[in-house]
Amino acid sequence: MTDLQDLYQELILDHGRRPRNFKQLDGANTAEGYNPLCGDKVKVYIRTDNDVVTDVSFEGAGCAISTASASLMTEIVKGKSRAEAEQLFKAFHDLVTGHQSMLDSPDLGKLAVFSGVSEFPTRVKCATLSWHTLLAALSDNDQVVSTE
Repeated sequence: MTDLQDLYQELILDHGRRPRNFKQLDGANTAEGYNPLCGDKVKVYIRTDNDVVTDVSFEGAGCAISTASASLMTEIVKGKSRAEAEQLFKAFHDLVTGHQSMLDSPDLGKLAVFSGVSEFPTRVKCATLSWHTLLAALSDNDQVVSTE
């Protein structure tokens, strides 16, 4: 199991250091998120066409878990319908809060690297901040999303 944990840690560190889709998207719906507990901030940009995510990106500053979660989120939701993105959010949230094991979750792909977050309750907010912000951007909600 240590090799798997090492692989997971490496993937989180890679996305934390070199986030994918870390850029502003002009003409996109946006939402901002803030975790007052640790200071993580994120802005999610999303473009949709006929309820399908055609492009998504983010900007912000936060810990490795927060940044890696946002980076992996942008990779996995591209091409998904709004309903599929919402289902991914629920499955991811269940995984990181310990309400569902990785084995019982629908295919989360690389997001499975966050399965260990449930062992550190204070880190759940780091991992889910970008996801809550994504839902706000999908709803065109301009209020700042807070984890508190």
